Amino acid sequence: MKSFFLIAVFAFFSAALVAQDHSAHQHTMAGMNMPDESLPSPHENSGTAWQPASVPSYAWTMTVGNWMLMAHGELFLTYNQQGGPRGVGKLESANWLMTMEQHKLGSGTLLLRQMFSAEPLTAPHPGFPELFQTGETYHGLPIIDHQHPHNLFGELAAQYTVPINDQVSWLLYGGPVGEPALGPVTFLHRASASENPTAPLSHHLQDSTHISFGVVTTGFILGKFKVEGSAFNGREPGEERWSIQLDALDSWSIRGSVAPTRNWTAQYSYGHLVKPEALEPGDQTRQTASLAYNRPFTRGNWANTFVWGRRHKELAGTTQNSYLFESTLNFLAKNYAYTRLELVDKDELFPDVLFPDVPLLSAQSFRIAAFTFGGVRDLWRTEKFQLGLGGDVTFYSKPAALDASYGANPVSFHVFLRVRPGSHQH
Repeated sequence: MKSFFLIAVFAFFSAALVAQDHSAHQHTMAGMNMPDESLPSPHENSGTAWQPASVPSYAWTMTVGNWMLMAHGELFLTYNQQGGPRGVGKLESANWLMTMEQHKLGSGTLLLRQMFSAEPLTAPHPGFPELFQTGETYHGLPIIDHQHPHNLFGELAAQYTVPINDQVSWLLYGGPVGEPALGPVTFLHRASASENPTAPLSHHLQDSTHISFGVVTTGFILGKFKVEGSAFNGREPGEERWSIQLDALDSWSIRGSVAPTRNWTAQYSYGHLVKPEALEPGDQTRQTASLAYNRPFTRGNWANTFVWGRRHKELAGTTQNSYLFESTLNFLAKNYAYTRLELVDKDELFPDVLFPDVPLLSAQSFRIAAFTFGGVRDLWRTEKFQLGLGGDVTFYSKPAALDASYGANPVSFHVFLRVRPGSHQH
């Protein structure tokens, strides 16, 4: 595991070769061809989702000829201890790196984006321990109480934006690995989740399509509004985390977004996913709605997101709901306090293939609540890098029927180092 950590650290820090002076970054950002400077930047997220334009940015930039180059990412080196009978303690590293290249093309702007992760090497098997988490497979069996690692290729896509007039722009996005217009900004890129090393329990009801192997999206920005639709491959990534698993673009989604001010965004989306689960037959429909608020202030920032996600399994005729609130407060420059509060329906905690002796539990959906509270302190902070030491603790609420498996009052915690580029405000 130590060698895996070294690989992750080396890959992450090598991206610093693209770092330039902070003043050059500000100059480049000011020259971007955006329909409206108050609208959210396409450089902070994967796919085409919006979070408030005022969120802090952690990135390196430089210019080469007429190209603007950017890189940003995050690396956590973590000791993860999950409580209760199903809990374990592991060393692990959650990490991602995104590179971008932007160039004016005709009357529009071309943005190329690549996202990578070393998690196939730095996640313990079968994934990051996380009580009540479900989704995807390991050795042909469903993953329970673990978060699966992300793929080597998280995004390989391009976005072309063309202004039609002062208020209207057309966008076209797609690639072999991308994110359809379905759901909020994924948790990896949300400012409200920037200090938390763990995926939400509601991830697979809200933003799990952020890695789809084949996506085409088109839409229009109409003043402060955006409407878009996608055709995509809705199947979950397989166990070969280093490969690109193309399939038919037979799933679809639509999304409407609004950014009334630099501090607010909201979205509603609806999607139909064809056979998304490897071990469950049938299609699914998904609905999400989210509201994000960000407020910068002197020597700090406050980022908040509320998300509702609903999944309907058409063949089984069942519906699961999820509710998430998360918040990160940066104060006195070097200090961060964060929380994540979740309520989510879980119907995959006792699959028949793993628990044949409890058929009654396998057919049930359980409402789980998780309450996470944590903090980070920057130990090293420059224009190029930030190194922080942090930790969190998670408490749970659950039905009494789960006490035999999870204990009456399990408690989990993380202790971690966080590394990322230095910050600037838009």
